[in-house]
Amino acid sequence: MQHAVGAPQPGGPTPPRGTVTGSTGHFPLPAPAPVQVPAQQAGGSLSGASHGPIAVLLIGAAGAGKTTIARHWADHRGAPTAHISLDDVREWVRSGFADPQAGWNEHSEAQYRLARRTCGFAARNFLANGVSCIIDDAVFPDRPAVGLGGWKRHVGPGLLPVVLLPGLDIVLTRNAERSGNRRLSDEEVARIHGRMAGWYGSGLPIIDNSQLDVPAAAAALDRVVARSAQGPPVW
Repeated sequence: MQHAVGAPQPGGPTPPRGTVTGSTGHFPLPAPAPVQVPAQQAGGSLSGASHGPIAVLLIGAAGAGKTTIARHWADHRGAPTAHISLDDVREWVRSGFADPQAGWNEHSEAQYRLARRTCGFAARNFLANGVSCIIDDAVFPDRPAVGLGGWKRHVGPGLLPVVLLPGLDIVLTRNAERSGNRRLSDEEVARIHGRMAGWYGSGLPIIDNSQLDVPAAAAALDRVVARSAQGPPVW
């Protein structure tokens, strides 16, 4: 007789009470908690050494540079920091991938929701193990329930949102350099950029990186995060 993988074998040891059997098991996470106030070095840079882990949500349209800047910021911090890209996680789905460029529908919407939950789970897991994280996503101000509200539910109230909003001409140029399903039409880029402009007046910190290279934009993000951690915006 064959037995399922991971199932207790006849005559074998009995799992302790409360143990979840199976091939993966269950690892409960602590409840989300607000991030701690980071310590600052001279010039406003986060030292990353004398504070708890922090979680940043970098918001921006396609072509804003958020993924590149988030990766650079995570690479150069003075504390363990993870970069979580929503698009990367969404594209983990290979067979059955719902490409929004082929038409936005319930399948692409469901895969976005699944990717956001997965990113939120990963962020909480990193934070619970003392690792800071930065998530990048195109969050729209006119969809609060599934945007910032969703991220607050997935990660916790200590998440620090920052908006990256360069000029439309910059975004169009960067988008033209993309390939595959990450390259959008000029019309779609302009529409998304226009919706992102709704963040002005929201109270969230906004970085215009039109004239900033990647290191300079990451340094600006560093300063914004330091200020936001000391007086988080209400969102």
